[in-house]
Amino acid sequence: MEGGGGGRLARHVLIPYLSLPDKNKTNGLYFRDGKCRIDYILVYRKSNPQTEKREVFERNIRAEGIQMEKESSLTNSDIIFVKLHAPWEVLGKYAELMNVRMPFRRKIYYLHRRYKFMNRFRGWLPRKPMKLDKETLPDLEENDCYTAPFSQQRIHHFIIHNKDTFFNNATRSRIVHHILQRVKYEEGKNKIGLNRLLSNGSYEAAFPLHEGSYRSKNSIRTHGAENHRHLLYECWASWGVWYKYQPLDLVRRYFGEKIGLYFAWLGWYTGMLFPAAFIGLFVFLYGVTTLNHCQVSKEVCQATDIIMCPICDKYCPFMRLSDSCVYAKVTHLFDNGATVFFAVFMAVWATVFLEFWKRRRAVIAYDWDLIDWEEEEEEIRPQFEAKYSKKERMNPISGKPEPYQAFADKCSRLIVSASGIFFMICVVIAAVFGIVIYRVVTVSTFAAFKWALIRNNSQVATTGTAVCINFCIIMLLNLYEKVALFLTNLEQPRTESEWENSFTLKMFLFQFVNLNSSTFYIAFFLGRFTGHPGAYLRLINRWRLEECHPSGCLIDLCMQMGIIMVLKQTWNNFMELGYPLIQNWWTRRKLRQEYGTQRKTSFPQWEKDYNLQPMNAYGLFDEYLEMSMTSFSGFLWGRSFSKPKPTSSPPYASEELCCCFLKEVLLGFYF
Repeated sequence: MEGGGGGRLARHVLIPYLSLPDKNKTNGLYFRDGKCRIDYILVYRKSNPQTEKREVFERNIRAEGIQMEKESSLTNSDIIFVKLHAPWEVLGKYAELMNVRMPFRRKIYYLHRRYKFMNRFRGWLPRKPMKLDKETLPDLEENDCYTAPFSQQRIHHFIIHNKDTFFNNATRSRIVHHILQRVKYEEGKNKIGLNRLLSNGSYEAAFPLHEGSYRSKNSIRTHGAENHRHLLYECWASWGVWYKYQPLDLVRRYFGEKIGLYFAWLGWYTGMLFPAAFIGLFVFLYGVTTLNHCQVSKEVCQATDIIMCPICDKYCPFMRLSDSCVYAKVTHLFDNGATVFFAVFMAVWATVFLEFWKRRRAVIAYDWDLIDWEEEEEEIRPQFEAKYSKKERMNPISGKPEPYQAFADKCSRLIVSASGIFFMICVVIAAVFGIVIYRVVTVSTFAAFKWALIRNNSQVATTGTAVCINFCIIMLLNLYEKVALFLTNLEQPRTESEWENSFTLKMFLFQFVNLNSSTFYIAFFLGRFTGHPGAYLRLINRWRLEECHPSGCLIDLCMQMGIIMVLKQTWNNFMELGYPLIQNWWTRRKLRQEYGTQRKTSFPQWEKDYNLQPMNAYGLFDEYLEMSMTSFSGFLWGRSFSKPKPTSSPPYASEELCCCFLKEVLLGFYF
């Protein structure tokens, strides 16, 4: 979504741009009359057989007061764009129903003499290179005002300079999206909402428009920003400003509060990682400098007369303890005396990070007027309303009737959902058990291999192939996302926050087991139940259970986490960055070949946005999930260091810690 808004620079640049009806007709942001701004776009194909559903849906949209205009695609005559515009009356009505907060009073700041002197003193200091230029950024008017839920009865209290720009573009699109999710397309309880029409193919796509191109031939310093998208790109998304602080107010205005808060947290998290990464690097360098003075690795390397038992029954030979000299030295790089200090530092760092982020979040919530925002913005899901509209009860707080779900119905749905989660977790555990069997069986196979390199490193080869197989299983079992979506919809949560919490819980539980089950096996169980020579424990009375390497299980753990994290991050980065870039390049190439460069630049905005890649259906959910899962993986490193040395933590685990919700785990683990 996007935001309209104020600000000196923005008004200076954008108001002339918005006040030219002739230009508005050609920029693709307005109806043909150049006055009605496009708030939402629906796309369908004329050849699609779902004509009756679309007609009923569009008729009900008009009944809600939304204006509509259709336009054929310039590149494909079969594609039709439906342009939607919400007039002032509709925006005011639904803004009041949705408790949309709008500015009603300007903030007045009083500065103490001491702060005035400090501000004057700061003016003498050199400008910080990481701060954005004040000449580039506009003064955002909405940040200088207190807000309150919009009310048409108290409309005279709100600051309304122009009704066309009072609701910014993000709010307008949000209101229209709210209406589209509650419009029926067919008679029936569940025949409601745009999402169902998108899933059954009635519509190809649905999206709000960008404000225009994010690139311009003119410099933003000399000519100003052509639109809010161009301003945000130059101040935030351009590679030339990678070292600058984030313009969070601009991000919030264009994308909304949720996106703005995410990038505020991400920036804070990245900044707090610098001291942790510095200490981790120091611990690693300490291990490098003291490598030749480590007593344990010296004893292992000099133990040429100590013969170790074979790691398997048939083909594995006897080996000297000194053969694991290299692995013992590698272990010392990560597991040395400085890791005790690092463990204490990370426990303190986790608490400091969490407490300081609470302060930072409170400041942002106050500046953006988001205190108690969730309670005021809570809405009943349209699917819940459609399902239980016949059963109503009085809300004890608001005094209004609302749909009601019976306790027995809710319990039965929760039981079915819990059973589905338990079944999928059992599938993951069964897959891990299969990998354990693979490791036990193939170690003797690699020991009898023809190539000397593999034969002499049979245990490492077994671990490496097992990790690759485990990675493939992890990616295949990611289909659980559809199962979690089905189970969450089956529960029929009442509000959007309840739906998000339920879906998050299911995905976190499954992803936690899916990603970390094999790591748990290596860190906590591998080598602990093998028995002793003459009385080895066996799997199904046939295969001898796998042992740790003589230098410990650190190598196995490093390979397990390193391969999975590298492969998973590579795959995720390709799907998030590489694949969309390739798709967009291919689309631009086809359009350039068919219509030429000049014709392509004259396409209306809805045509350009339709050719972009769709956003993730779950928004930022995958980003948060990836951060939390990768963060928790760092906690599993230290457990393997008890073989043969006391438990400690690796240096670079700090780069993946997400301590917002795992502080207690850190404290319990290190102490």
